[in-house]
Amino acid sequence: MHKWRRGRCARTARRISGVSKLPLRAGIEHEVPYGAPELDVPVRLNVNENPYPPASDVVADIAQAVAQAASGLNRYPDRDFPALRQALADYLAVESGVRLAKEQLWAANGSNEVMLHLLQAFGGPGRTCLSFTPTYSMYPEYARDTLTGYRTLPRRPDFTLDTTAAVEAIRQEHPAVVVLASPNNPTGTALPLEQVRLLLEAARGHGPATTGGQPTDAVVVVDEAYGEFRRPGVPSALELLAEHPNLAVCRTMSKAFGMAGLRLGYLAASPELVDALRVVRLPYHLSALTQAAALAALSHREELMSQVASLRSERDQLVAWLRQAGYTAWDSDANFVLFGPFPDREATWQALLERGVLIRVVGPDGYLRVSVGTPDEMKQFRDALSATTKEQG
Repeated sequence: MHKWRRGRCARTARRISGVSKLPLRAGIEHEVPYGAPELDVPVRLNVNENPYPPASDVVADIAQAVAQAASGLNRYPDRDFPALRQALADYLAVESGVRLAKEQLWAANGSNEVMLHLLQAFGGPGRTCLSFTPTYSMYPEYARDTLTGYRTLPRRPDFTLDTTAAVEAIRQEHPAVVVLASPNNPTGTALPLEQVRLLLEAARGHGPATTGGQPTDAVVVVDEAYGEFRRPGVPSALELLAEHPNLAVCRTMSKAFGMAGLRLGYLAASPELVDALRVVRLPYHLSALTQAAALAALSHREELMSQVASLRSERDQLVAWLRQAGYTAWDSDANFVLFGPFPDREATWQALLERGVLIRVVGPDGYLRVSVGTPDEMKQFRDALSATTKEQG
């Protein structure tokens, strides 16, 4: 039986706050490391991973590419990785129908580092990042780590944006960066392009003033980490890049590609915006092995993306089943579903864990989030939730 204090590690928190002689920076004295429970259970549906490992031929090609790169590890990797940027541009042209130049692509160690680069380049002391809750829990940590102020506005009860309030906040706050997750984590909801366009237009001339008092454009970041899972007919914000130089669209190879262990996130934006990220990135931040593995994986993009359709179908079946079972479950454009409400979601989470199913306590009070797994994993989840519901009366 697993007994786990859901969330971050309390032991680590005590250790950090208890070391009084270290000159911790103001604001992080009682912070704890980010993390979700990592438990050895039969069914892990808590961190939105792709449940399907890469096929043997993909693994073989990656291994060969990494071995070849390893022969040159005495040399630093290519700082600006043009071959990888071109491969990412080629992929997006197929996936979203938007053709970009390689100079419009940037990559780093996961979309986390891409977001950090954005706030290093455009945030900082005296500047603000604006976002809309509930949303991804790392956004305030990116702001904290770059000494950027963090301001949020609540979403509507159905998790859509109040665009009137959002536009007004941009005009009043003059944020340096506006972050929009679409599909949003943990709700799974996507933003209509018209709403993104309204915020992009509001951001023009309403960023922080320069030292000389000149107006700037706030950078609007659309985080599409789960973009490949969007339902047919839901467009990507990549379609807005040509007309909005203050837009950045983030993607990752962790989710749809099933490459979470690779740690490769990337961004599409104007060449000028990308060049700003090149200023703040650490030298040689993307290793030669990561570049080689990513290029090999992208050469198998059709095969690696082949499970996306089945995961979408499994997700939609899950939403329908949860509703039939009496829960509120939101339509999702991601590979997870937010559902509830529960009088005591912690108790339900623990009961599922004791049945060998690990999901996530995150988002609005009373709700839980479950990642989409294989058909067998989803059956085990449904059986565990049904048994838990019956047990709890």
